[in-house]
Amino acid sequence: MLKTIIVMLLAITAGTIGDILLTKGMREIGDLSAMNLRAILDASLRALTSPKLMLGTTMLAVFFFLWLAVLSWEDLSVALPMQALNYVLVAVLAKYMLHEQVSPLRWTGIILVCIGVMLITSSSNTDEQKNKAVVELSHADSKIGG
Repeated sequence: MLKTIIVMLLAITAGTIGDILLTKGMREIGDLSAMNLRAILDASLRALTSPKLMLGTTMLAVFFFLWLAVLSWEDLSVALPMQALNYVLVAVLAKYMLHEQVSPLRWTGIILVCIGVMLITSSSNTDEQKNKAVVELSHADSKIGG
């Protein structure tokens, strides 16, 4: 489980930094919904060469490959809720890097999400211990019966 937690923290950090960089890059390019077709095409060309957007996309790729690694060994019902921890990092970085307002109600929701993730993660540890005990019992039973 420690391996899962470490890799998920790395993945969440990479993904969150990627999202922040994409947001900053797109805010520099401008609001696409307010542009005509020609302006959108120009903005698209600027987006393809924007260092923030390129680095943001790279960080999201790092997230993706770390996520694939976690999925290769961890139950999805444990790993996916752990991704919710990015809400904490997103809120902190959005507040300080993007100067967004994060209301007390939003912080309360984030805290509740964290509590839920801790409950799910601790249930995974309990499940692993139960499975290990069952394997040991069945192994001991086969020795006695054999």
